[in-house]
Amino acid sequence: MTINQKITAGEGATRALAQFVAQARTMEFDERTMHRARYHTLDTVGALISGAVQGTTEITVKSLVMGGAQGEVPVPGRAERFDLTTAALVAGTAGHGLEVDDGYRDGSVHPGTVIVPAALTAAWYSQCDGDRFLRAVIAGYEVMCRMSAAVHPRARWRGFHNTPATGVFGAAAAWGVIRGFDADQVENAFGAACSAASGLFTFLDGGEVKRLHAGYGARSGLLAGLLAENGLKGPPGCLESRNGFFHAYAGGDTGDIDYGTVDLLAAGSGSPFAMTECYIKPHACCRHIHAAIDALQQLMQGNDLTCDDIERVHVGTYKVAAAHDLRRWSGFTEAQMSIPFVLALVARFGRADVDLFSPEHRSDRTTGEFAERISVDVDAQCDQDYPRYRPAVVSLTLRDGRKLECRVDQPYGAPANPMTDEALEKKFLTLSGLVFDEEKGRRIARVLWNLDAGTDMRPVVEGLAV
Repeated sequence: MTINQKITAGEGATRALAQFVAQARTMEFDERTMHRARYHTLDTVGALISGAVQGTTEITVKSLVMGGAQGEVPVPGRAERFDLTTAALVAGTAGHGLEVDDGYRDGSVHPGTVIVPAALTAAWYSQCDGDRFLRAVIAGYEVMCRMSAAVHPRARWRGFHNTPATGVFGAAAAWGVIRGFDADQVENAFGAACSAASGLFTFLDGGEVKRLHAGYGARSGLLAGLLAENGLKGPPGCLESRNGFFHAYAGGDTGDIDYGTVDLLAAGSGSPFAMTECYIKPHACCRHIHAAIDALQQLMQGNDLTCDDIERVHVGTYKVAAAHDLRRWSGFTEAQMSIPFVLALVARFGRADVDLFSPEHRSDRTTGEFAERISVDVDAQCDQDYPRYRPAVVSLTLRDGRKLECRVDQPYGAPANPMTDEALEKKFLTLSGLVFDEEKGRRIARVLWNLDAGTDMRPVVEGLAV
């Protein structure tokens, strides 16, 4: 089966996706796709390690231990060990904790911090080799990304967060590849995952619950896989059924959308595998803000400007991004989701790294006053071009009366504007340096770059823990 095959008569999206997952362990993947699997694994492991010591992860671990969680499975960046599903929950929460994880534009989703924790946990348990692990990662990304592309942006406007809502299926797929599921078992796992899909955009109203979303997807997806492996029968066609996922999360309320005919394996971009269309984050904030960051940096660097030269900043962007015109940033998540706050940081310091989202910076009067001079609205052309691009137009009015403008369509880190392997490894070492010394970080990076060289995954996963 090829990834772009059309669904045959009588075959629904659920079955087509299940067949792909069942064949992923023996499918021939090109070197570009295998390289991207290593590339995104390295990036995600950096996110898992760095987020292992952030506040929400600490609260999560304390709460789980209070609830009796224990086991033998290691968690990257931490000393505690847990059972399978709890280890995936903690790792996923950590990976999504600092807003440095990868994403897929067409589905507005963060696959790495759901799929990689699930696959690492499954690989440790099964003692599989690195090649099987990478195939599980590719399959998990494929499931999660294609599903999210099929429902975006309808699911977003209905209030759902695609990362946990579709991630549960991707995590189940990763378990299925590592455990050698056939298509029937995968479909049963999807059926169990369908009832566990969750996640709302209420995090935009404040609080830190967003950090748990990737962990929820990883944990529930592994549980769905375990249930299917032990004989649970799931409802058939759970994605396209009139009672199923697509209709609940993104269907027309009047029944005008027929998800029974969707070609799920072709949803999203036209590349052979969705993983090759995923982006990497160079800035520690919501990806919807990155084009505006790049545009502001280009204007300031190209014209040798400081924040004192700028009177006003205007951002025109697509509707989904403009929803991040948040005028409060007392919380960590709120700050990373706020266009005005992030751009005020970039104007003052030239960057948007994790350290700048501290309580001290969030309460800084100068940053807050500059943020008040930043306006945001929907640009009709940008909105028309989304999600093919994630564009933003930044216009500056300078104190000397000059007006400057820059539009960015493909933010840095996108497949069309990629970070090099060297730049990615530098990011990894910066993130892993929050927990490990540079020597250990470099050692981990070498191992992850060579995972498909017959590597036994159990010592690899052990080596990521404290």
